[in-house]
Amino acid sequence: MEFEYPWGFTGRRSAVMAPNGMVATSHPLAARTGVKILEDGGTAADAAIATAAVLNVVEPHMTGIGGDAFALTQFDGEYRALNASGRAPAEADLEDYRERTDAEENGNPVMPEDGGLPVTVPGALDGWATLLEEYGQFDLAEVLRPAIDYAEGGVPVTEYVARQWANAAERIAGFEESAQTFLPDNRAPEPGERFSNPGFAESLESVAREGPEVLYGGELGERVVEVVRENGGTLSLADLEAHESTWEEPIGTAFDGVEVLEHPPNGQGIVALEALNVAEELGIEGEPTSEERLHRLIEATKLAFADGYAHVSDPEHVDVPTETMRSKAYAKERAGEIGPEARTYGAKASEHANTVYLSVVDPQGNAVSFINSVYMSFGSGLTAGGFALQNRGHSFSLDPEHANRLAPGKRPFHTIIPAMLREDGEFRASWGVMGGSMQPQGHLQVAANLTEGLNPQAALDAPRFRWLDGNRVALETSRLSDEVVEGLRDRGHEVVNEGEFFDEGGHWGGGQIVYRGAEGDLIGGSDPRRDGQAVGF
Repeated sequence: MEFEYPWGFTGRRSAVMAPNGMVATSHPLAARTGVKILEDGGTAADAAIATAAVLNVVEPHMTGIGGDAFALTQFDGEYRALNASGRAPAEADLEDYRERTDAEENGNPVMPEDGGLPVTVPGALDGWATLLEEYGQFDLAEVLRPAIDYAEGGVPVTEYVARQWANAAERIAGFEESAQTFLPDNRAPEPGERFSNPGFAESLESVAREGPEVLYGGELGERVVEVVRENGGTLSLADLEAHESTWEEPIGTAFDGVEVLEHPPNGQGIVALEALNVAEELGIEGEPTSEERLHRLIEATKLAFADGYAHVSDPEHVDVPTETMRSKAYAKERAGEIGPEARTYGAKASEHANTVYLSVVDPQGNAVSFINSVYMSFGSGLTAGGFALQNRGHSFSLDPEHANRLAPGKRPFHTIIPAMLREDGEFRASWGVMGGSMQPQGHLQVAANLTEGLNPQAALDAPRFRWLDGNRVALETSRLSDEVVEGLRDRGHEVVNEGEFFDEGGHWGGGQIVYRGAEGDLIGGSDPRRDGQAVGF
């Protein structure tokens, strides 16, 4: 892959370049932490976990050890996928949950967003330990130290994080421990105000002393179970003790001369691959902001989501047609359904979820593409030990006939997906775009931008769309011409202007890229829609 000089799209900031190692993520303190680990001789795995732990402190509404994680890894040319997502409790009976939930959609019971019922086993911490055990040079206690220090001493809250925190304040105010932890003085922190989390520092200290077992069966786990069951959930200490992360094979597809790698189901990486195949079949050459290109990308997205929501779940429990969905023949068949007008395909995107993503490439050329999340802002609204407990169980269907139906010990359909690029068998990039249903849409758009010759920063800077449901699509209208916006409307797209979308709490995700050229030099990009940066040395 070669980038054009001068690059075909003017970015908001220039790409970062470095000869040795690089970290790109959504917060400067986390990126700096990861680079320091690399400079001290750590591997991409060491830097990834140190970075992830700091993100738990500085973006606590998005991520934490109460959530799940996924990673794609490349060490010495070997590519692997780490699934650190948790499973439904053993007591998670479908009929029982249907009777207990107060939430409904179109008259049918659905999993609630808040409280104990949607809490599944938090897999992230076990994933951290698994990744370090396989590829790390440092022990868990060493890489947790920067996060412990920040949690104890406090960090200034950035403008973007403060906005999201304030939007979620009402949601967590009714849960006592959450309010005490995350709403000091009964309010969300203001931009620039220092926030400390001594409870989380204490939890990380216990993990550093006793290992992850303190959560998966120990004292910290007992506290998690207590909080969940007090709020109507079914999680047990036995569920935590039984948890284990799994290593799997990445899945991929060829796209415009490169191979895009994704994590296999239960995640939605297959949605991104199908959308890429459909888009390639349609043809999307040209400027990132052209009307025809945007139309085709939006329609490819909608088709892929329709298949994803119908079929993707835990392959240990249901047959997921992964090979069919990522095949070129199937993409050709599906592309035949797309014409010049917008169409609906019977699906709607998931809620505006929050996540953190980070990319690391070390001086040896090894890489980790890592993503960690509690799903919605502050997860279930519950807090134990200074960290939010995820509501990933909300992704389960309570329809007894659906592939993603709730079952004991089952992993749900998952939104968080790391990605990589490979060219002629060689590693090229570790990258991702966070943000619920924005993730496969972001992967489609960013991959298309990269293969058109936009450098990593420009590929992230380019205007984005976010499909919502039906024919509704949010656009960064201030960065598109009136002619393009009106042209899409004329095709039947129900365009949501960015101001309206922001007022709803919406966003276009946040991407990070570290690209490694054929000579080994690194080019990084960090999404201007977030607070982060790419940092190299």
